[in-house]
Amino acid sequence: MSCPTEEIDQPLSPPGGRPVSGVVLPVVLMLCVQALVSMSAVAIPVLMPVAAGDLQVPASTVGIFMSMIYLSATLFAPVSGNLVDRIGPIGVSQICLGFCALGLAVISIPHMSMMLLGTLIMGIGYGPVTPASSHLLVRTTPASMMSVVFSIKQTGVPVGGALAGAIVPPLVILCGWKVSALWVGAFSLVLVGALQPYRRRFDAERRSGAYPPSWKHLFDPVKMVLRHRELRELAVASFFFSAMQLCLISFLVAYVIEDFNMTLIQAGLLLSIAQVSGVIGRVVWGALADRSRRPRAVLGLLGIGMAAGALATAAISPGWSYTAVLVTCALFGAAAIGWNGVYLAEVARIATPQHAGTATGGTLFFTFCGILIGLPAFSLLVQRTGSYPLVFGIIALATLFCGVALLVPRSSR
Repeated sequence: MSCPTEEIDQPLSPPGGRPVSGVVLPVVLMLCVQALVSMSAVAIPVLMPVAAGDLQVPASTVGIFMSMIYLSATLFAPVSGNLVDRIGPIGVSQICLGFCALGLAVISIPHMSMMLLGTLIMGIGYGPVTPASSHLLVRTTPASMMSVVFSIKQTGVPVGGALAGAIVPPLVILCGWKVSALWVGAFSLVLVGALQPYRRRFDAERRSGAYPPSWKHLFDPVKMVLRHRELRELAVASFFFSAMQLCLISFLVAYVIEDFNMTLIQAGLLLSIAQVSGVIGRVVWGALADRSRRPRAVLGLLGIGMAAGALATAAISPGWSYTAVLVTCALFGAAAIGWNGVYLAEVARIATPQHAGTATGGTLFFTFCGILIGLPAFSLLVQRTGSYPLVFGIIALATLFCGVALLVPRSSR
């Protein structure tokens, strides 16, 4: 079995040495996988304004489709560690890309049921990709570089979103939304083939004795996280951090357009700046975590930074200059979109190489649940209160509490 059953409050196994050589190739490979999977998911909201006419649904229905991706990812993330043990990180990455391509092919059939089925299929590919990359990177990265390497890999998420924004619209203009979905899927299949030569090298540590995936063992990684205090605390923090991140990405444009009558171009630029700041933040915070050797403290400060950014965003008024709003969104994005790499590296460090994939899958269950619950909760509260600033303030309190909790030394609790 790939996860322990006893109560754990110590590291899962003693941290051993890490191979120093061969860091660049694994992180490049995993960054490419992360970017293509992210591009596949973000292609949905890019395609939706055009696809909505054929489906005879409002474009806002995209929220349902995105929720389907994360629902499926939430269910399949916990079994990811076992799949990586049996198949290897490159093999699992290929399977993830294949499911994304299959999901996009199903989505290209213009029917509501096919859109729902396609996004559920894509979620099967979205859930295991991060545990697979953690499994590989924790084995090939020196401990002194762990946070920055994981953070660089995680830049693939906003990079994939940027690729979808840049490539998909021209494709839609040239060949329509259905063929565009197939093209995006084809990009993933190309990477499946490109990864094949690396399987012998990076999938050599497969464990054929690991138990086969089954519903019986589905939540074993989640139980593992709940038994381990440090992992449990990180998982709870990630629940609220991920909710904050997706609420910023999903509602910023609507907030500034509805409350301040900004144009779509102005609002889109604010979101783009927040995303770019998140890319930069992921690398900077990763380097800071490695240099300080206190990744947990860095995560705590980022939680406080998210709260400050959310409160500052809530405080925007018609008297603010556009430049001031731009700077506010940049700082908000640097924290709210920049935390993931440090978090995943710390999970992998605590779990050690033997359990990195399983622990990552278990913690991501909580991360994805934060998105699944946070997005509809934010939307419902805005509808009930009529106030974006109030709801940003509420979620700011949650991330502030988590940030402070992560800063409290374990010995004092």
